Amino acid sequence: VAVRGRSGAGKTTLLNLIGGLDRPDAGRVWVAGQEVTAAGEAELRRLRRDTIGFVFQSFGLIPILSAAENVGLPMRLAKVPAGQREERVAVLLELVGLGGHAAQRPYEMSGGQQQRVAIARALANDPALLIADEPTGQLDSETGRAVMDLLRALVHARGMTALVATHDPTLVELADRVLVLRDGRLVESTEPVGV
Repeated sequence: VAVRGRSGAGKTTLLNLIGGLDRPDAGRVWVAGQEVTAAGEAELRRLRRDTIGFVFQSFGLIPILSAAENVGLPMRLAKVPAGQREERVAVLLELVGLGGHAAQRPYEMSGGQQQRVAIARALANDPALLIADEPTGQLDSETGRAVMDLLRALVHARGMTALVATHDPTLVELADRVLVLRDGRLVESTEPVGV
């Protein structure tokens, strides 16, 4: 699902509300059968750890950690045993085309490689929902298209839902559904012609 709208339309706010990072002034938000707005901090942490994967425009990688350590961090926090964690990290890095880059730190990678590490990290705990806020915003158009193609393939292969905020109309064409926001309100919901 692509979420589009001008800057300030409310795309990031919507994603933050769904991800339990912000609380609404009114109304309720439900994710995977759980009311996010009624959840306490411990419940929100569990929901974000176990059910939601986040991909940020700025990648959000920890600079002193290798690609493998960044991808493995959510599993470490979920207390996944080291052997199982290392095996899953290797699979995820291979899945995003970075199997040979496990030891590299973020500053040693291109923007596209960093974003693919961020995607692998978001998939670490096999989330039901992937939230991506302008995941191609800092990438050139070719790399951005490759990242969106990867996200789409992963979503369909894993049966998960992805909610992707974007300004790029060419990337919107890859979505199965498009939500249009204006001034904080949903004004349109469509299926793109190209799908």
